[in-house]
Amino acid sequence: MNLSGLKPPAGQTKPRKRVGRGMGSGHGKTSSRGQKGQRAGTGFSQKRGFEGGQMPLHRRLPKRGFTNIFKKHFALVNLGRLEEMEGDTFTVDSLLAAGVIHKLQDGLKVLGTGVLTRKITVEAHHFSKSAAEKIQQLGGTVVVLGAAKKEGE
Repeated sequence: MNLSGLKPPAGQTKPRKRVGRGMGSGHGKTSSRGQKGQRAGTGFSQKRGFEGGQMPLHRRLPKRGFTNIFKKHFALVNLGRLEEMEGDTFTVDSLLAAGVIHKLQDGLKVLGTGVLTRKITVEAHHFSKSAAEKIQQLGGTVVVLGAAKKEGE
C-alpha cells in the first residue's frame, strides 16, 4: 500500500463553500448571511455560549457543592504494596526512587489495605490508624515526618 494512493471514502469530503464570489456561485450578494440582522454585518463575532440574548445554559443551571481550596493531596501507599517490596526500611526518597509514588504533593500517607507479615520501618507524613496498628503489632516502627514542602516554595 502506498500513502499517496490513500483516498477518503466516497461522500466524506465536499468542496469548501466560496461565499461572496458573484451571483452565479449561489452564495453571492449577502454571502448566505440573510438581509439584515445582528449576524449579517461585517465584523460580527459572538461570545462562547451566547444564545441570542436568552439566558445561556451555563447560567441557567444551578451551582451546587463546594470546592475546598485548602484540600491536601497526598501520595498514597498501601501496606500490601510495601509487603511486595524488598527491604525493611521505607522512606519517601526510597519510594520515589522505586517508582511506587510519582509525585509527593502535600506528603506521603500510608494506608492499611493489604496484609503485612514482617517487621518494617516506615517514614511518612501521615498514617491511617489501621496502618499504624498493623506495623506496630509486628514490632515495626512508624516515623511521622513534618509537613512536606511543595515544589516551588
